[in-house]
This record gives sequence, C-alpha cells and structure tokens, in this order.
Amino acid sequence: MSPFFVMSLLFGLIFGQTASLCAPSEYTIHVEKRECAYCLAINTTICAGFCMTRDSNGKKLLLKSALSQNVCTYKEMLYRTALIPGCPHHTIPYYSYPVAVSCKCGKCNTDYSDCVRERVRTNYCTKPQKLCNL
Repeated sequence: MSPFFVMSLLFGLIFGQTASLCAPSEYTIHVEKRECAYCLAINTTICAGFCMTRDSNGKKLLLKSALSQNVCTYKEMLYRTALIPGCPHHTIPYYSYPVAVSCKCGKCNTDYSDCVRERVRTNYCTKPQKLCNL
C-alpha cells in the first residue's frame, strides 16, 4: 500500500467522525385523538443532523463492514407522558413520546426509530390547539 493511500484513509476516517453534526434538535409534535376536543402541540427534542456515510460504487469488491450507512439516532432517550385535554372519561387521555437526551451516528434501530422518511408528512392540528411545554 502506498503511503498516500494510507494517509488518505486515515484522514477520511478522522474527518468522518468530526464532520458528523448529529445532535438533539427542538421539534414540535402535534397529537390528537378522535374522541378528544383538542389537539396538543408538544415541544420535545429529536435526533437530527448529518452523519458521514460511505457507499462505494465497487460494492462487490469490498467487505460489507467497509460500507457504512449511518443515520443520526438516539444514544440516550427518555419518555415523557402528556395529558391531552378535552377527552371524555371513557378515553385514555395520555400520550407518551420520546425525548432525545443525546444522539449518535449509527445504524438505524427500527425498535424505536422510523428509519424511512416519507415524502409527504403532515404534522398539524385539525382541532383547536393547546401547547404543552415540558
């Protein structure tokens, strides 16, 4: 191996870690239930940002471990529960949601993350809105 190749590889690995801009970001979730009178706007944090990804055109020549498809995902999170106002007594008025404490670049875990971004996503209220700041 040439020294230039080795230096380029090391620089790419080091720069790949420092160029990742994955961090908790403020986000508003709109939650409503058909039975309840109000929509709840919840301010929380999610993991968002840029992670270095390596995908070579020569996939067949490289080991799978050399190909990296990292996403910005939760390193540490906790769950909070909010009360949706205006719900009848027979309805469960609680909604639990994740709060990002810290984030990392890593493989997407479908146990607690949505790993596919949909093209059209609605995040709005159709009922009168109440704000929840926790």
